[in-house]
Amino acid sequence: MVLPRRDLMAGLAAAPLFSAFAPDGEAQAQPAVRTLILAMGTTPKGFDPDAWVPGQIESTVNIYEGLVRHPVRTGADGKPELDFSSFEPHFAESWTVSDDGLEYIFKLRPDVRSPFGNALTAEDITWTYQKSDSQRRTGLFMKTVAQIKSVEALAPDQVKFTLNTPNRIFLSVMALHIPALFDSTEAKKHALPDDPFATRWLGQNSCGYGPYHVQEVRQGQQAVFVANPNYVFPAPYYNRIVWREVPSAATRVALVRTGQVQYAEQIPLQQIAELRRDRNVRVDSVLGTASATVRMNPRLEPFTDVRVRQAVAYATDYDAIGTAVFMGLATRSRSVLAPKIPGYVESFTYETDYDKAKALLAEAGHAGGIDITLEYSTNWWWEEGVALQMQASLAKANIRATPKRIPPTEMTARRAVNVWSLPFITHWAASFVADPSYNLFLSTHSRGGSNVNGNNNPRLDALIDASISERDDTKWADLVAEAQREQARYAAIVELFLPGNHEVFAARVGGFTWYPHNRLAWKSLRAEG
Repeated sequence: MVLPRRDLMAGLAAAPLFSAFAPDGEAQAQPAVRTLILAMGTTPKGFDPDAWVPGQIESTVNIYEGLVRHPVRTGADGKPELDFSSFEPHFAESWTVSDDGLEYIFKLRPDVRSPFGNALTAEDITWTYQKSDSQRRTGLFMKTVAQIKSVEALAPDQVKFTLNTPNRIFLSVMALHIPALFDSTEAKKHALPDDPFATRWLGQNSCGYGPYHVQEVRQGQQAVFVANPNYVFPAPYYNRIVWREVPSAATRVALVRTGQVQYAEQIPLQQIAELRRDRNVRVDSVLGTASATVRMNPRLEPFTDVRVRQAVAYATDYDAIGTAVFMGLATRSRSVLAPKIPGYVESFTYETDYDKAKALLAEAGHAGGIDITLEYSTNWWWEEGVALQMQASLAKANIRATPKRIPPTEMTARRAVNVWSLPFITHWAASFVADPSYNLFLSTHSRGGSNVNGNNNPRLDALIDASISERDDTKWADLVAEAQREQARYAAIVELFLPGNHEVFAARVGGFTWYPHNRLAWKSLRAEG
């Protein structure tokens, strides 16, 4: 049935609840249905964490979980927050580490089961990593950056990870939803000769051990997720999630204000202040780790000269961008790392100084200024506003920047690693891992998977590499701090603002907990009042 757009709530009462899976087909008693309705920009286009498509991350962080996790504590504001300085068991019951830091042996919890009733085993974990190796995408990148050499099943409930070098990133990767821990017993039923890891089936279905499971998807309309009846931890309050496709942000706002949905994603900052005054709406805001940046490619003229890059940093009107684009609600970014990341130090100390920018350009042989193109896309709501503000600001230092909007597909292709054909771009920087070495490697190392602007600084690379393997806490902190300062001196990235995460709920929805993947964790939510 195609639901009419004018009534997004029509037909919900008739929608069936997921029939819980149980071993040997045995029926399980159904709990009371508690439905959370989400107004989202688009229906998920797939559910394989190794294959990015719209809506995939937002859904799969609620389907797949890791062997370990960060503890939840009460923050200074009285709200729950993650403690990124430590780890505790999750799907693993315990683990041991060899004296040289090269071997980790995890003992699995005996009661971790998928919705299909299959228990998590070491073979599932080795299969997961074989799949990621085969696809050569995000999971393989995570394996590489964590320096994982091999994954071996020692017993059904014991798995050994051998590392190339001891490193601090490894446990952070073990806390992620990717590489996803799949129920390989179920997945193998859908394998084909030309698709031995069932990637086509996994792209449209789910078989994890986390709190939720895909029930149905109707592209262009909605997706329905239901609670995993075998989830090893306390069952989530909301056991049915209805993800409605609502492309218009204005419509999403109207729906949450009138109580037709309980959550609305990606609401522009212009509306956040007004929504905070609405008694029918709850806005939970956290600083998060995602930052808006402008990036220069040091491999391409005129940005091969560090003085030109520094001139751009000095010719940026940060106050104007903060007011005009981010409505005074964002936090000025002072490092390539966000303040929530351990090891953060304020290092990006540039302030607007047009005279200094002109002097640096003159030293670099550009006394008459330069002409450049600032390319942006529509991947993030703030890009055009930043591009226009940069044009006005840079002109005051004789940097004549012409904003040019390009399609998202072109932006993605041209900023790809080893392509790097974009000299000057806007970019949204974020990562799943709250580890400083990982974040530095991801965005600024010459081999980083999100090094979209072709960063190419041997000294910075050496500092990052050393920080990954350094086991002494004091030396590690010094390396991380110096890497941040070196990136600021290198000036290939103009750090602008952290807009923050502003999650918009119906007034009675509480329990929001921020995770570094910057997506909504459904299991933390509950009805209040």
